[in-house]
Amino acid sequence: MTQTIADRLSAVRAEMAKANLDAFIVPRADEYLGEYVPERNERLHWLTNFTGSAGMAIILKDKAAIFIDGRYTVQVAQQVDNQLFEYLSLTDTPQLPWLAGQLQNQARVGYDPKLHPLSWQQDAEALLNKQQMQLIAVEQNPIDQHWQDRPALSTQAARLFDQQSAGRSSLEKRQQIGHAIAKQGADVALVAALDSCCWLLNLRGNDVPRLPVILSTALLHANGDMQVFTDLSKLPKETLAHVGDGVSLCSEAQLPEALAKLDGVKLLADPNNANAWLQLTAKQHGATLIAASDPVALVKAQKNAAELAGMTACHIRDGVAVSQFLAWLDREVGAGRFYDEGQLADKLESFRLNDPQYIEPSFDTISAAGGNAAMCHYNHLNGTPAMMQNNSIYLVDSGAQYLDGTTDVTRTIAIGDTSVEQRKMTTLVLKGHIALDQAKFPRGTTGQQLDAFARQHLWQHGFDYDHGTGHGVGHFLSVHEGPQRIAKNSNNVALLPGMVLSNEPGYYKANEYGIRLENLVEVRPAKALANAEREMFEFNPLTLIPMDTRLFDKSLLTEAEVNWLNAYHQTVFEAIAPHMQGEDLDWLHQATQAI
Repeated sequence: MTQTIADRLSAVRAEMAKANLDAFIVPRADEYLGEYVPERNERLHWLTNFTGSAGMAIILKDKAAIFIDGRYTVQVAQQVDNQLFEYLSLTDTPQLPWLAGQLQNQARVGYDPKLHPLSWQQDAEALLNKQQMQLIAVEQNPIDQHWQDRPALSTQAARLFDQQSAGRSSLEKRQQIGHAIAKQGADVALVAALDSCCWLLNLRGNDVPRLPVILSTALLHANGDMQVFTDLSKLPKETLAHVGDGVSLCSEAQLPEALAKLDGVKLLADPNNANAWLQLTAKQHGATLIAASDPVALVKAQKNAAELAGMTACHIRDGVAVSQFLAWLDREVGAGRFYDEGQLADKLESFRLNDPQYIEPSFDTISAAGGNAAMCHYNHLNGTPAMMQNNSIYLVDSGAQYLDGTTDVTRTIAIGDTSVEQRKMTTLVLKGHIALDQAKFPRGTTGQQLDAFARQHLWQHGFDYDHGTGHGVGHFLSVHEGPQRIAKNSNNVALLPGMVLSNEPGYYKANEYGIRLENLVEVRPAKALANAEREMFEFNPLTLIPMDTRLFDKSLLTEAEVNWLNAYHQTVFEAIAPHMQGEDLDWLHQATQAI
């Protein structure tokens, strides 16, 4: 029998009643707390029918609410029954205070400790205790008990990532991080981030959409030894030889036993990124928790020479594929043939599929026509894809996972004629992009300090954008990699050579159009300032794809900005022209002409 959403809600409430719970909290998360969630772990979707990438539901005995952010205000109304769930803002309505306001003293609030970070659990417990309420960890998630036809996890084998591509052996990496663990006064570190675990082991996988990792958790000892808990059936028989000495491969079922053996151990764990169950279980068995950020993250973010070589190579091939798509698009528009957003996204991927090293998109392509581009994280899969319209703007933000690197690029394209206003706004975005690209900065500078470089020209005209300017990018790993970023919000992580980040200022006019210009850049020593008083860094663009000069107003650009654009396009042409031919090469000649 097919379960309706109402049936599912009733089933969860029945389990709540058995456990004497007054509320149950359902985040959009699994035990790995990553951005991407396998279909099997999409519990919020099962309960509500909501497919967005962020959200939370709270179930009470007689009502329920779903919390979503501004990206999903339209989508939630299309997908979630408002007779069953009240719609609330994830950002404007703090969930725990709202929940406390709905309940009486002595209320019992249930949660799955594997689906929340320890920091959330601690904050929730403190707030509820003040209200004389209890936070109750459930041993079995009520959704899992009633999820009929729950999808299976991927059974695809893990991939051994060769040392030549990785640049360093697993043993070298583990010993380096182990030394850092010891310096922080710990004996063992909990490695909970999937990309950190795979990077340490020089492994990649197919367990999570858009993220080439295997589902795993690890305990890394200060001497570099590592216990890895995963589905052993996915590991190739050569895995132990590949990862080197000191690695124990264990089944996931052995994890509770291993945590129970940490009595007297000083365990370093990130309370913000590792789930509460892992840390509370270790603590209950006598471990001392040392709260610290993931010790792998900063080292992983600083790409070595081999990793940077892979990133450079894949960006040339990606530049060819995306440029072929843009050339095709211009020809189709010129012939009066228009397509919907889904067809355009599929067509773009078809060019990347010609590359034998292409694996999958690095995130769901943002293919946005007209007013949809004003939603900066729009996904055409969440509704009916819109048709392109003549005399408008088309925004496409896409990326790829290749065997030698990860890409992410946004281009804004003129479809027919555009307005003076649209060209002005695109030019202001370009000016900010150039300003950040050309920044020189001393060692110790954070992305927060550089963020205003990209916004300054918009600010001078009374405009801004509501997303960060740049995020880190992994090496055939997560397209959203920490700990570095470029954004207004506080971030004390200094930018260091080898880091790869996006440079993506934008502008969005609600219901009308959206603009974003995004390249990936690498942080490197500033070549022209080799004799400076201080050690100075700069950005080097990795993305090699033309920008649509039809959307730029040259009168608003300085001579230096014009020179930057022309030099960038010359670099693009020299890099990708040898790999293009015929009509595509003719298009590239035209698209990279000096303005």
